[in-house]
Amino acid sequence: METDFRKVCFNNDIVHIVDYNKPVIRFLENPVLSPEMVNSVWKDPALKVITVHNAGVTEYGNQILLLFRSHLRSGRSVLGIARSPDGITNWKIDPYPALIPATPNDIFENGVDVQNQIEMESGGIEDPRITRIDDNYIITYSAYHAKISNRVRVCIASTTDFISFTRFGPIVETDMRNVVIFPEKIEGKYFALLRPNDSTYEDLGGLYTQIRTGTSTSLKQGQWKFSKEPIMQTGAGPSSFSDKIGPGAPPIKTSQGWLNIFHGVRKTMSGNPYVLGVALHNIYNPSEVLMSSIPVLFPTSADCKVRDDVYVHVSQVVFTCGALKKDDGTVMIYYGGNDTVLNLALSHEDILIGMCKNYNQDPLNGSWCYDISSIKNQ
Repeated sequence: METDFRKVCFNNDIVHIVDYNKPVIRFLENPVLSPEMVNSVWKDPALKVITVHNAGVTEYGNQILLLFRSHLRSGRSVLGIARSPDGITNWKIDPYPALIPATPNDIFENGVDVQNQIEMESGGIEDPRITRIDDNYIITYSAYHAKISNRVRVCIASTTDFISFTRFGPIVETDMRNVVIFPEKIEGKYFALLRPNDSTYEDLGGLYTQIRTGTSTSLKQGQWKFSKEPIMQTGAGPSSFSDKIGPGAPPIKTSQGWLNIFHGVRKTMSGNPYVLGVALHNIYNPSEVLMSSIPVLFPTSADCKVRDDVYVHVSQVVFTCGALKKDDGTVMIYYGGNDTVLNLALSHEDILIGMCKNYNQDPLNGSWCYDISSIKNQ
């Protein structure tokens, strides 16, 4: 097969090529955000951070806005904001975290159990994703309990100005992470991809190896309905996604379908490397999906450039909570490196779509839908 390629550019100067052999190009000046940059702004000792990673992204006020996750030195996570005119350089960090674990002084949607929400978020809030629908920016985030081990709920907040935020509570009262909401309603409903944790809720169930769908006419708690069966799953046989899979960035609309940049994990003798994969969902029925068997980004030493005396949180990890598509088809992927710094990489919608169409696997059983035995005869 003749290799397709596309040209991408970070700063309108050096042209890079992305193709099926190298579908993603890292920004040579990564990281774009680091703990050192945040600590130069958040000067109070209680706000000093040791990580900056897993950021939701959106366009707001003629700038690119990142809602990033940072671990405080105490171990709990908060969410901060950084803004850039081009999404690449000249980042300005807001002087105080945008979202911290809930307090009674926050804004809550009618019907939210305020005390329950405060307890739910007491251990920290993590991994925000931003979805814009009209002038409303919807944020999904993981809320950790401070006193119940491994208790995590995916919650929703919304804002119109990134100054005040309204909390809607958890989408469901069960352990879950990695929920992304599509940037358009489908048949009048919010549509989401989600990754359930182990079976903790009889109407949802699920494993770390499944992606399911959710729909709702409202952002309020208790309104979501979930698919009984996964639309993507892994967990059988050798695969870069064999032990975990989950949605990463909110899907990106293209003429060929919704691009879903997800994460996958495979246990190895030396750890659990996280990779980025890509899938293509039907524009009208996102439950129909083509899934690339080949990841688009593997973790390397280039993903966590820090001094020798800087703390590194988790090795062998690339993880995204946000990506943007430019008018020329360039896809800007913001991803955490080793859960420590925030990086930028570029791809192109045509290459990501081609990965899904030409190197796809059955999204439910992992069987390849292409034949490598024929390559030697070409």
